[in-house]
Amino acid sequence: MLKGINASEGIGIGKVMLIEEVNLEYEKKKITDTQAEIERYRNALDAFCEKTEKQAENIKNTVGEKEAEILLGHLLMIKDPGMSSSIEGNISNGSCAEEAVEQVCDMFIGIFSMADDELTKQRASDIEDIKTGLISTLLGKEEVDIASAPAGTVLVAKDLTPSMTSCIIKENIVGIVTEIGGKTSHSAILARAMEIPAVLSVDNASQILKNGDEIIVDGSHGEVIENPSVGEISAYKDKTLLFKKEKEELKKFLGKETVTADGVKVELCCNIGKPDDADAVISKTGEGVGLFRTEFLYMDSTSQPSEDEQFEAYKKTVLKLGDKPLIIRTLDVGGDKDIPYLGLNKEDNPFMGFRAVRYCLNRPDIYKPQLRALLRASAFGNIKIMVPLVTCLEEFTGVKTLIKEIMADLDNEGIAYNKDIEIGVMIETPAAAVIADVLAQEADFFSIGTNDLTGYTMAVDRGNPDVAYLYSPFQPAVLRMIKKTIEDGNANHIPVGMCGEAAADPLLIPILLAFGLDEFSVSATSVLKTRKIISLWSKKEALEVAKKAMTLKTEKEVVEYLTSVAK
Repeated sequence: MLKGINASEGIGIGKVMLIEEVNLEYEKKKITDTQAEIERYRNALDAFCEKTEKQAENIKNTVGEKEAEILLGHLLMIKDPGMSSSIEGNISNGSCAEEAVEQVCDMFIGIFSMADDELTKQRASDIEDIKTGLISTLLGKEEVDIASAPAGTVLVAKDLTPSMTSCIIKENIVGIVTEIGGKTSHSAILARAMEIPAVLSVDNASQILKNGDEIIVDGSHGEVIENPSVGEISAYKDKTLLFKKEKEELKKFLGKETVTADGVKVELCCNIGKPDDADAVISKTGEGVGLFRTEFLYMDSTSQPSEDEQFEAYKKTVLKLGDKPLIIRTLDVGGDKDIPYLGLNKEDNPFMGFRAVRYCLNRPDIYKPQLRALLRASAFGNIKIMVPLVTCLEEFTGVKTLIKEIMADLDNEGIAYNKDIEIGVMIETPAAAVIADVLAQEADFFSIGTNDLTGYTMAVDRGNPDVAYLYSPFQPAVLRMIKKTIEDGNANHIPVGMCGEAAADPLLIPILLAFGLDEFSVSATSVLKTRKIISLWSKKEALEVAKKAMTLKTEKEVVEYLTSVAK
C-alpha cells in the first residue's frame, strides 16, 4: 500500500495510465539577432495563449466556470507586463527564448516554493505549468494525449497540471495519483470539482506504478493499493456504496444552522485567498469568511497593488457575501512569503524575524494603502480587520492608532466607511496566547491560527521531516494555549474563532466546543462535514471529553483517547 494526501474523496478502481513528463532539453546558445528571437518568443506566447484559452473553454464546458478561471489565471500571469518584459529583457541580453522563459519562471517558482502554506506553494505549480507549456511550444513538442484515456483509467503523474486536467474526459477517469501537490493545489481542486478520487504526494508513484497495473485509489484516506486481491476489490466496492450514501446525507446540512445536538449555535465560516473564492462560500452555505489571506493580491503581481486595486478586490468579495461577515487579515509577508518588490532583506531565521505586523508598522507606505482600502470597502458590507503575528500589546495598539489616523483622513475627504469596524487579533504566537487577557481588553475579536501557533509553541518547522512528528494541535502545550485564549476571550465578552486547519478536525471539534469556541473557519469543501460533526455532539458530552483529554500527558494519549470517543 502507498500513502499520500487524501485530496479528493471517493474510491476509484481501475488501470494505470502513466503521464510522462515532456522532455524540455534545449541547446543554450548566445543570441545575436535578439529582435528575431523576441518575435519567436511572441509567436510562441500567442500560440500558448490560444491553446490555454481553448483548454479553459473546455474546462468551463465540462467542469465549471469557476474551475476554468484557474487556467485563465495562467494567462493573466504570463501576460503580466512585469513577467513578459522580464523574459524579453533576458532575450535582449542574449539568452535564447527557452532560457529566458526558464530563468524568469524559475525565479518566481523559487519565491513561491519557499512558502509554508499550500495555497502559496500552488503559485509555484502554476508557474511551472506555464514554463512547461511555453517551452514545449517553443520546441514544437506535444504533451500526452490524456483525452485518449479509456474508461476505467487511473492517471498517475508527477503532477497533474491544470493544462493536463483540461483534457480529461471525466467519465473515463476513475482516479488520480500524483507525486506532488496538496489539498489546496489546483490538481486537487479540479479533481474534487470533477468528483474524481485523488491521492497526491505519493512518493515515487510514477516509478512504482506501471502502465496497465490494476490499483485502488482511496481518496478519502490517502491510500493506493497496488494489484489488489479479489477480496480487496469486493471490500472497496462496498466502501464506494457507503461513501456515496454518506455524501448524499451531507446534502441535508446545506443551508442549515450550525448547532450542537443540544441546540448550542456556533458560526461556521470559510477561509479564502481571493475574491472569487467567495462563490464557494455561498454554494456550500458557509456563514461568512473567517480568514481572507490578502497577501495573494501582492503575490499575483510584480508590483505593489494600488489602494484602488485592493479596494476593488475587497469590495467585490464583500458584495458577493451580502450581510455575511468578512474577516480580512492584513498583509502577512515575510517568513515563508518573500515578495521581491517589497524589499525584504534575507534573514537567517525569517520566521522569527521581520514579518507580518512588524514589517507593516515599519512600512506605513505599504500598510496605509491597504488599511485605507479596507476601510473604504467596509462601507459595502460587514468587513472586519484582523492583525497577524501579534506578540505584544504595542503592536496591536499601533495598528489601531494608524487606523484612527486614516479614519480622520477619510472624514476630511468625505469618503464613507464603517466607523464601528471591528479590529481583531490573530492569536498565532505563544506570546499572544499568554497575554490574551490583556489583548482582549483592546480587541473586538480573536481568531486562533493553529498552524503557526502549533509551530511556534512546539518550536517546530513542520516542513522538517526530522521534527515534524512534534507538529500537532493535540500536543498538551498547544491545547492549553487554545483553551486559555478562548477562556480569556469569553471572559472579556469578545467572540473567539479558529481559522487554522484544526478547526475542521473531527477529533478536535468536541474539545473546541467544550472550550467555548464561537466560530469555526474551514475550507469551503469542509463546511458540510464540519456542520455534521458539530451536530453530533452535545455541549455536555463535549465537556466530559475535554475534561478527560486535558488530564492526559502526551500527544499520543490525547489522539488515542479522542479517536476512541469520535463520532
